[in-house]
Amino acid sequence: MPLSRMTLRRSYQAAVLLSVLAVAPLTWAWLTSSGHRAVADSAPGWMSGVPGAPVALVLGAAAWGTTPSPMLARRLDISAELYRAGKVKAILLSGDNSRAGYDEPTVMRDYLLARRVPAGALVLDYAGFDTWDSCVRARDVFGATRLTVVTQVFHLPRAVALCRAAGLETFGVGDDSARRWVSTYSYAAREFLASAKGFLDSVVLDSAPVFPGPRETTLDAVLRPG
Repeated sequence: MPLSRMTLRRSYQAAVLLSVLAVAPLTWAWLTSSGHRAVADSAPGWMSGVPGAPVALVLGAAAWGTTPSPMLARRLDISAELYRAGKVKAILLSGDNSRAGYDEPTVMRDYLLARRVPAGALVLDYAGFDTWDSCVRARDVFGATRLTVVTQVFHLPRAVALCRAAGLETFGVGDDSARRWVSTYSYAAREFLASAKGFLDSVVLDSAPVFPGPRETTLDAVLRPG
C-alpha cells in the first residue's frame, strides 16, 4: 500500500532530525575548541602560538610492552618540546593501568626520562581510562585549573572541548602524523562515536570518572614556587 504524502514528509523530517543529532557532538567539539588548538610542527615558529600553562596533560594511548606506540611517542615528544620551551612547568601523564602487566603512565614516564625530561617535572595518573576521566581527574584529583592538552589532531577538538567542559582553561596541541599509521576513515569513524559519548558524559550527564579520588598533591609539589 503506497505511503501517504504526510507519512513520507514525517519520515523525511525524522531522518533529517536524526542526522542533525548524530553530527551535533562533533560540531560541539569543533566549535568549543575553535581558537584553542594548534598543530605541532605545522609551520616554523608554531610554538610561539601556544600560550604558557602550568601543566601539559598528555593523554594515554596504546603501549606495546615497555614501548609507547608511535602515536603515543609523538604526544610525548611534543610534551617534551613544550617543557623545554618553557611553555609548561609540569607534565601530567594520564593513561590506563587497569590490568596487570599493562601500564601506560609508567611507559610514558620512562620514555620521557630517557629523553632527559627531569623526573621532578613528571606526574602520573594511572586512572585516565578515557578523555573525560583524564580531564576530570586533572581537575579534581590533581588540582589543575589551566593546562595544555596534547594528543593527535583527529582527537584534539574532542580533548579540548571535554577539558573545557570540565571547567579547565585549556589549549590543545595536536600531532598530525597519525595518518601514517591510521586511515582517515578509521579515526573519523572512531571520533564520531567517541564525540557522542563525550558529549553525554560531559554536557548531559556530568559523569564521574571511574576513580574520582582521593585528592593528590604530586602536581602541587611540582608547581610550588621554589
